[in-house]
Amino acid sequence: MRVYIPATVPMLRAFVDSGELAPVTGTAFALTPALRESYAAGDTEELEYSAMLDAARASLRLLAADEKAEPRRAVIAVDMEDVTLRPDLDFSVVKVGGSFTMKDVAAVHLDTAEAEQDVRAAVEVIDAADLGDPDAEFALGSAEDHELAWYAAQELPFVLELL
Repeated sequence: MRVYIPATVPMLRAFVDSGELAPVTGTAFALTPALRESYAAGDTEELEYSAMLDAARASLRLLAADEKAEPRRAVIAVDMEDVTLRPDLDFSVVKVGGSFTMKDVAAVHLDTAEAEQDVRAAVEVIDAADLGDPDAEFALGSAEDHELAWYAAQELPFVLELL
């Protein structure tokens, strides 16, 4: 199953250095039956994009926990076998067992430099946005308006070197 794993730039660096990464608490996002049922329409590509955006939002939470991390959302698209659906948490949430290697990676999605200011602001208000604060939701929306850049797995070391 294709899963989308939230990450940070330091996590990506550690992944490149060690060749292996385990998702934080085993949490990932995917096109699940619950996610498919929650949409009135949409093809597989659109629904997978929605799962990736959920992972990008989770990346903001990881950034909030690591104030030294570069303010860029990161998502790793990985093909994994050991996946458990968790509709009790949210429509696209899954739990994955173990770690993965670079050969499992389909793509890496990462914010560009243009998003940094908006991502920094969103990190500061992510909890308030979840609680319905309209100003916080606006700040979060500004960060989410930035499209994540797509990179092939073999490009990741070079992309990180340029940061």
